[in-house]
Amino acid sequence: MATTAKSLKNPAYLQSSTTMLLFFASWGIWWSFFQIWLTNTETGLGFTGAQVGTVYAANSLGTLIIMFLYGTLQDRLGVKRHLAILVALVSTLIAPFAIWVYEPLLRTNFMLGVVVGAIVISAGFVSGVGLLEALTERLSRRYGFEYGQARMWGSFGYAMVALVAGFLFSVNPHINFWVGSAFGVLLLLVTLFWKTDHLPVVNDSAVAAQPTIKDMVATLKLPSLWVIIIFVIMTWTFYQLFDQQMFPGWYTSLFESEVTGQRVYGTLNSAQVFAEAAMMGVVPIVMRRVGVRNALLMGVSVMALRILGCAIFTDPVIVSAVKMLHAVEVPLFILPIFRYITLHFNTLLSATLYMVGFQISAQLGNVVLSAPLGALRDSIGYQPTFLVIVAVVVTAGIFAFFALKKDDEQVLGDPFERTVKTIAR
Repeated sequence: MATTAKSLKNPAYLQSSTTMLLFFASWGIWWSFFQIWLTNTETGLGFTGAQVGTVYAANSLGTLIIMFLYGTLQDRLGVKRHLAILVALVSTLIAPFAIWVYEPLLRTNFMLGVVVGAIVISAGFVSGVGLLEALTERLSRRYGFEYGQARMWGSFGYAMVALVAGFLFSVNPHINFWVGSAFGVLLLLVTLFWKTDHLPVVNDSAVAAQPTIKDMVATLKLPSLWVIIIFVIMTWTFYQLFDQQMFPGWYTSLFESEVTGQRVYGTLNSAQVFAEAAMMGVVPIVMRRVGVRNALLMGVSVMALRILGCAIFTDPVIVSAVKMLHAVEVPLFILPIFRYITLHFNTLLSATLYMVGFQISAQLGNVVLSAPLGALRDSIGYQPTFLVIVAVVVTAGIFAFFALKKDDEQVLGDPFERTVKTIAR
């Protein structure tokens, strides 16, 4: 186990942590208000739920394609940062694109704007996050640091910008995009010039033999991978649709004015992500105590409670408290699902399996479900739609209890050792 003090002396950990921080800062400053920007009639585009669903579905379709390309290419690149540099370049250009290309197209030629936006947003951010997370996990094994601790800095970066995002958005949404580009410039510099190739390697298996395309296609023939795909679509996909496509607009509507709601949402979002960052460091410890599978089931339980709370309550204070469950749920889902893949599958294909089993399957669900759920929200309202979503998540939890493998079953990757607490007699 790599301690925090030891990690801080590890240049690879510092570089990966800085990359995570800057990427999530560049993304979070505008992404946290993306749904509000699309729907707000005063400072945004004033789209309906069905139109927002179309935007998210197109983004997910673009992500589905680009993410698979990223996964297969990164598995062949090992720990080289060619694709990470591409992601950083898109982050740098997000403001000029959003203000001078994306917004005008959405207003004048909606479908063309949707398609162009899907390519850029997917390549730079929605697919980019999966790429950088997979690369960071691989670097953590190669250079001997805790992946969860490095990923924690991504949450910290998101929280840092979320603290001011609501206030900037209420002044002019374009400011959010320009700040995103500023962080993108820093990310590009770090990616280009902060090298770790010269460092001593702790684990050669992280970049051993390169998998072939045949190996990658063969992963789709694994029944255990399809269990993960079904599980992710029924949990993470529905949760993301709830949290990104519906919750921000619904939450701000609970206040007397939209401006107040936007500012409170930004502050709450920051507090939640700060807590999430802390939990990214805690969850690996919890996972070593309870095991990978049990930690994942805990994450699904918290996910269901968060959605159910929003389906029941309308008081802004109570809903704000329920929103904070997100800080527990995300680390309890993201970290165990990645460790589940590296535990039960060949680690040489970890990037592809993570992309296919988690990221791509989630985006595939988004492609199919975004527009219908958006239309359902237009038809029956927010909270009844939340009840439908929580019913699906609970069903998925029951499915996972019986279908997911235990930590000592089919161990084809890195074995997992739980921390056993010794009781003095």
